[in-house]
Amino acid sequence: SRIWAKIYRNLHAILLVSIFVVTLAILQRAFFRSQPLFPEKNSEDSHKSSKQVFIPRQKSFWIENINKSVTEDKVVKAWDVIDVHCSANSSLTRMPWFAELGANIQKFLLYQHCRFFPMLFNHPEKCEGDVYLLLVVKSMILQHRRREAIRKTWGQEREVRGKKVRLVFLLGVTIQGEEHPHHQKLLEYEDRLYGDILQWDFEECFYNLTLKEVNFLKWFSIYCPSVPFIFKGDDDIFVHTGNIIEFLESSGGMLDLFVGALLSTSLPIREKNSKYFIPPEIFNGTFYPPYVSGGGFLMAGPLAMKMHIASENMDLFPIDDVFLGMCLKVLHVSPKPHSGIKTWGVQEPGKEKMISRDPCFFQNLLVVHKLTPGELILMWKLVTSDLICTRKTQRL
Repeated sequence: SRIWAKIYRNLHAILLVSIFVVTLAILQRAFFRSQPLFPEKNSEDSHKSSKQVFIPRQKSFWIENINKSVTEDKVVKAWDVIDVHCSANSSLTRMPWFAELGANIQKFLLYQHCRFFPMLFNHPEKCEGDVYLLLVVKSMILQHRRREAIRKTWGQEREVRGKKVRLVFLLGVTIQGEEHPHHQKLLEYEDRLYGDILQWDFEECFYNLTLKEVNFLKWFSIYCPSVPFIFKGDDDIFVHTGNIIEFLESSGGMLDLFVGALLSTSLPIREKNSKYFIPPEIFNGTFYPPYVSGGGFLMAGPLAMKMHIASENMDLFPIDDVFLGMCLKVLHVSPKPHSGIKTWGVQEPGKEKMISRDPCFFQNLLVVHKLTPGELILMWKLVTSDLICTRKTQRL
């Protein structure tokens, strides 16, 4: 009887423990089901994180993404690309003509459908307030001296002729190597100082300049819908901001303004050794649509938003300024020339083979390419000083 009593007590104890464990498990499941998986940030933290976001560089080249497009019936209020999932279009490798292409253009075509990318640095606050002109400069991580020269000269964030001017630089990432983490850290420090860098997680190369165009157009559509004008250019140019504002004021607020150094009958290059080589399989037309040189041009903000929508239904093209011309053609907008935009330099009369460095020529222009950082700073000081020109120059 003692043995049976002991067995009974043990079974009773085991039963009580089992009931306790099951009850505890049920209570825990009920508790965690009522809680969010990740706690929500408060509005103050969200505001802080929206000003500067740093995401570590991924390992693969040509980082690909989920293509989240913006359409007219879907308004995106913040940059929504946070991950990248995009594989190569391997069907192209079965095309006979594909094998004859160079490695760089092959890579472009394999990932041509990869369009939008995560942002490493974002400044949505750039267009807050009554911004009249947004200066947008294409740059690369290592070109910090050029960016510094621009900030000290024509890229100063200020009011020009009573109009607010703001500045951003567009960057991708460098090829991964031994020095890459140091370059990215230096860029992070630079952005902390100036807060003017927009960086996307795709690799810097010539064929990826079109990615800068489409990612910027989307960014502008999200954060800058009320900015009337954009100047876009390279980081080795001289820009007379005052002359640009004066020109824009005289333009009458054209909603379809697109002005630069016009190329109206440009032929596609078929030489395979050329940087600008385009095979007929990509573009088989005789002439490109009219476009302006990407070195420096002006466009209206409302037109930029329409170009973003148009670009989403188009295949990316390896040459960025030609791609913008294709977008304009879809929108039935004709780019216009301006004689004051000299993206191939300035030649003095009678010295057509020499690039002029005479500030009296620069004083009356809008854009001049190309200058070193030292030349830019010196020219800016001369042009913005009480310059007295001995020769008679005609305002362009």
